[in-house]
Amino acid sequence: MENQDLIKLVTEKAQQWLTPAYDAETQAEVKRMLDNPDKTELIDSFYQDLEFGTGGLRGIMGAGTNRMNIYTVGAATQGLANYLNKNFAGKGQISVVVGHDCRNNSRKFAEISANIFSANGIKVYLFDDLRPTPEVSFAIRHLGCQSGINITASHNPREYNGYKAYWEDGAQVLAPHDKGIIEEVNKVRVPDIKFDGRKELIQIVGEDVDNVYLEKIHGISIDPEVIKRQKDLCIVYTPLHGAGRTLIPASLKKWGFENVHCVPEQMVKDGNFPTVVSPNPENAEALTLAIKLAKELDADIVMASDPDADRVGMACKDDKGEWVLINGNQTCLLFLYYIIKNRIALGKMKGNEFIVKTIVTTELIKRIADKNHIEMLDCYTGFKWIAREIRLREGKQQYIGGGEESYGFLAEDFVRDKDAVSACSLLAEICAWAKDQGKTLYDVLMEIYVEYGFSKETTVNVVKPGKSGADEIKAMMENFRANPPKEIGGSKVVCIKDYKSLKQFDAEGKATDMIMPEASNVLQYFTEDDSKISVRPSGTEPKIKFYIEVKGAMNCPKCIGNATKEAEGKIAAIRASLGI
Repeated sequence: MENQDLIKLVTEKAQQWLTPAYDAETQAEVKRMLDNPDKTELIDSFYQDLEFGTGGLRGIMGAGTNRMNIYTVGAATQGLANYLNKNFAGKGQISVVVGHDCRNNSRKFAEISANIFSANGIKVYLFDDLRPTPEVSFAIRHLGCQSGINITASHNPREYNGYKAYWEDGAQVLAPHDKGIIEEVNKVRVPDIKFDGRKELIQIVGEDVDNVYLEKIHGISIDPEVIKRQKDLCIVYTPLHGAGRTLIPASLKKWGFENVHCVPEQMVKDGNFPTVVSPNPENAEALTLAIKLAKELDADIVMASDPDADRVGMACKDDKGEWVLINGNQTCLLFLYYIIKNRIALGKMKGNEFIVKTIVTTELIKRIADKNHIEMLDCYTGFKWIAREIRLREGKQQYIGGGEESYGFLAEDFVRDKDAVSACSLLAEICAWAKDQGKTLYDVLMEIYVEYGFSKETTVNVVKPGKSGADEIKAMMENFRANPPKEIGGSKVVCIKDYKSLKQFDAEGKATDMIMPEASNVLQYFTEDDSKISVRPSGTEPKIKFYIEVKGAMNCPKCIGNATKEAEGKIAAIRASLGI
């Protein structure tokens, strides 16, 4: 589309927002964009409609069809309400849970959504203040609701907000309901949105749900005795201004940890995230204040949760006493290693247990599962897929843990999304178990590498914002499929998995079918030297992600330096091959 054609299109769309259907504040913002000679902001705000995808909405806040505002949130809620009323037409009272995080406008969007649901005859359980995403998932099942939403943009920068939609099993919506909801949302026009709520259908919840949730989380502790012996374990925790502040310190206390120190500056609820560049526990910078406090206290562990408290980041001391970050793959590895090893040691295995990881998460987890005769399942990125595996096996097999490389872990089955509340509590138990043996978390990680082999993972995010970026990402994926690499980083490609066509190709190009619940725009390359490269456009952010995993051997814990150096050389060669 020519630039002038695009400007004409967005101008026409924007002018529709100058009608009485929109409030004065919104109209003023749109008029400002229309009057600006530089049309970049106007184009980005109106070139498309913010898409209600299978995970809900996520975008920059502001006026426009491609922005998070009361009208895009309102249309999403009206569409979801319409679908619920159709799908559960024979039921008596349909009910939903509405939660939110600490972000700017999150409470406003949550209250507007609660009003819309109630205006459509749906009972709403609205949390009294910010709460972790996993508690919203828990509350849907606990309160017997048919759906739920959480207003959050997870770990995105401060200008973002989002809208997560859940189904009656407490998981994010899957087929066929995802497509059905999207169809209903796409039909909604602003005059269709019922903004005037029915107060009698909105019930405020809070501590009553918190208490049950925390009690259930306490029940997943594997070795309470080791906590009693190490109750003075020195823990530093930060919620990064977000929802973790409401429950994570309380959960640690309930588990028996008596020496927990919260970073005071970051215990303040603030959607501007004033103490960090980005509220993402994956970034080292976000843990700066926590590590500073940990050094002052000579702490044993640093843990951080993102704004909606579903992801956990961590740092610990290495063999030289220096603080190092534990990445998402290592986090998942440590959790599942501990769960499997100690459930076996304490006689808690019944023989029907299974674990789940995503296809881009480290393959070392499979080695651990295979050696210990535990079934491991691979699924797509996103906890709705882990939740699906739990649901399919409910009542037949016991889920004992699952996670993904992006710092998400779920240790229990009564929540159906990643859970930093339980993850932080279990992490503290792992550290207590290690300290009980005179070890650190770092020592445990080194033991895993010696026993199961060394693995190093790197994620490269190529950010492509706006319409032009979306077009570039699409072209990159098309090029990978049209011209599949024969070798990557000097090693022959022996297997290609294309999750869009659900075909797997060997080195000779022979295709076999893959069994997955649906197609997904992901490519994976496996090389002769046991490297794995996954390519996936993000579904929620304007970027394409490259996940690189290389293998090596470690004969002793002190061999980590050489193993890392060799792995970094392989990663550099892979990046050069891919031009990233």
